[in-house]
Amino acid sequence: MSGPLSEVLVTLGRRYVRHAPGSFAKSLLAARFLDPRLRDRPRRRVVETRSGALFAVDTEDLIQRYLYLFGVWEPHMTSWLQRRLRPGDCFVDVGANVGAFSVLAAQLVGAQGRVVAVEASPVFHERLLRQARLNGFDTIRAVNAAVSDRAETLTFVLASSHNTGANSIVPYEGPAESTFRAGARPLPELLEPAELAAARVIKIDVEGAEGAVVRGLAPVLHRLRPDAEITVEVSPDRMTQLGYSVRQLLGTMTDAGFRVYRLPNDYAPASYPAALSGTPGIAVRLHGPVTGECDLVFSRVDAETLR
Repeated sequence: MSGPLSEVLVTLGRRYVRHAPGSFAKSLLAARFLDPRLRDRPRRRVVETRSGALFAVDTEDLIQRYLYLFGVWEPHMTSWLQRRLRPGDCFVDVGANVGAFSVLAAQLVGAQGRVVAVEASPVFHERLLRQARLNGFDTIRAVNAAVSDRAETLTFVLASSHNTGANSIVPYEGPAESTFRAGARPLPELLEPAELAAARVIKIDVEGAEGAVVRGLAPVLHRLRPDAEITVEVSPDRMTQLGYSVRQLLGTMTDAGFRVYRLPNDYAPASYPAALSGTPGIAVRLHGPVTGECDLVFSRVDAETLR
């Protein structure tokens, strides 16, 4: 189906998925029609997210497409951050991409708070700055740099513009959409002392390089505020290709007094309607091994669940 009628159906379908009560047929509509259509025939719009922020999106990209279609990126993480961050807090976003969580955090921490958005890609860094300007947020300090456990220069590869969140330093031999090189430093060297001291949540999403980021953060973990929590999207296979392991990462964090929790996450468009209409996911104590990509939360709280 193509032409004006199809465009009208996309508009009506999106309106139904975004605003109609309940979840009837939304998963099927989103997965089978709206998601592939918006990917292959992109729309460029300024939309309002569920949190009330404005976002300039290009629906060719996965993250921006979901912001357009559902009004949110990663609903369980979004809900968890909304329960964590308070006015005056500091949020550190490592691998900020185009700023979905940085903008959300800026709303939550308010004018007295601080957001540090660290993004290696100069293109995504500029897009992040655009989102900050669009919402009038001067509390976001955007840092165009990569993060590692030492000073070095890294090469990033983006396989497809359909998912800009997949920018990675993991070796890739297939056709690449783009590549770039960026200088990397340990996270403590990129943060101001006051930002490190005030950090309530540090979010790390670096497509396989999380082992190096955590290793670089390890020397200052004891200096974080008592209620500081760290979220890490762990990619075991990609970590292994870079010479790190989930076991090492967990050991670093538990040796510093943190407990490990797992937060639900599902990137399939069919999962979003249920996630948004049901009970938000809760971070549950991790008792078994990490066998696949997942979101981990590290906290000094000793409980079975983090609410």
